[in-house]
Amino acid sequence: MARKSWMYSVLEAVQYEMRQDKNMIWIFELTPPVASNPGMPVINLETEFGRNRVVNTGIDEMWMAGCVLGSGLAGSKAVTYIPYQGNCMCFQMIQNHAGKLRHMTGGDAEMPVVFILEMTGQSPGFAGQHSDYEIDTYYAHIPGVKTVIPSTPTDAKGMMVSAIRDPNPVVYLYPAGLRSLVEDVPDEQYETPLDKAAVRTEGGDITIVGSGASMPEVMKAAEQLQKEGAGVEAIDLRSLKPMDTATLVNSVQKTKRLLTVDQSYYTLCPGAEVIARVAENVDGARFKRVAFPDAPPPASPEMFLWMRPNADHVVAAAKKLLG
Repeated sequence: MARKSWMYSVLEAVQYEMRQDKNMIWIFELTPPVASNPGMPVINLETEFGRNRVVNTGIDEMWMAGCVLGSGLAGSKAVTYIPYQGNCMCFQMIQNHAGKLRHMTGGDAEMPVVFILEMTGQSPGFAGQHSDYEIDTYYAHIPGVKTVIPSTPTDAKGMMVSAIRDPNPVVYLYPAGLRSLVEDVPDEQYETPLDKAAVRTEGGDITIVGSGASMPEVMKAAEQLQKEGAGVEAIDLRSLKPMDTATLVNSVQKTKRLLTVDQSYYTLCPGAEVIARVAENVDGARFKRVAFPDAPPPASPEMFLWMRPNADHVVAAAKKLLG
């Protein structure tokens, strides 16, 4: 156990799996698979495994997605890391092929591929054309593709291990706003389920559900509300597809109040699906959601941060539900 960053935890998981499977490959552009951590060896996948297995491509996200899909169909595990400029460029390949090919073979063909999609555009300074306040909704809508979004270094490692070992294609969303997070992460390899939400705090007054980059703000808000006497049950979705409906329903059956928080556009955000599933199963509950407005993010950092959901927004919305 050692304190590790988000990306170091991810690459540690990948490094182990590539050492075990000599056919596994990593495809990337622009962002080299390198990570360092104080007091620990530098991880450099390209140096360790060579350019035949760790390939720096041209800027062609469709080719990258197609390459790992072909590798998966041929029996090789494959991961591709697609930065913010291209995280929607590969959508057609994932929607048309990754989500369907395994089903078209009746499940006979495995598809052990992982698409790491960077969400850097959820931070100010990247301008509207590189914002990505919608890709969680896009990819969670594709049948046949699992879509996960860890929010801690510990989950980032465990969910990467599970994603690589899963016979289905996995879209692994990387909220780059979490890049600076550091916590104690086990050194050994372990799996974190790709279909289970995590209950971060327990309480009986209100359920607050978030995912990815929204979770630090959810936890700040939960701490403030708890200091003021509210019993907050904070839930981290972790998996957008499949969604852990049972955990959500069990919580709201107890609290009768549900607030969802998303770093995503308000319309059709993951929280909207959370509310729909809970409303189908819990009578007499009250609901509210906090999300990014239905507008392109502005270039101005001040305006961008004003629009982005934060702990103050969460606290205010929770107090309205609590009365």
